[in-house]
Amino acid sequence: MTIAQVLFQRLLLCLALGWMGPIQSAPPACPDAADISALQLQGQWRVQLKAQAHAWRLELKPHPEHIGSLRGELDTGSQRFAVVADWDDGEFTLEESHDGQRIAATWLGKLSPNGCAQTLMGERETAQGVTDSFEMRRPVAK
Repeated sequence: MTIAQVLFQRLLLCLALGWMGPIQSAPPACPDAADISALQLQGQWRVQLKAQAHAWRLELKPHPEHIGSLRGELDTGSQRFAVVADWDDGEFTLEESHDGQRIAATWLGKLSPNGCAQTLMGERETAQGVTDSFEMRRPVAK
């Protein structure tokens, strides 16, 4: 038996007995927009508007009255606003209300190409027609 054959047999034995540790698999693939549901977007988000110096915080929860939709709160640091949101055919829609009755701003976004369902990008348009781009990211766990 050659040295190469002996080494190969030992390698096979080590693998069979698990001596070389677990075999690393490839990381899971990022979901496509079509594979995402609104409920997967629930939780905490950090929102950065291009025109704002500091980030806002957004919390989304399942909407108690509309199955498949979200409801939550947008915290600007100085004010808190009620929001409702939906995810439909790969499009994110959020409506922001300052008085609980009228829409003050509408947010339209999509998954960031390399965000792995952790980043959304789009535009926010106020009722007065002022638009600003936004990026929503899940906060990094500490």
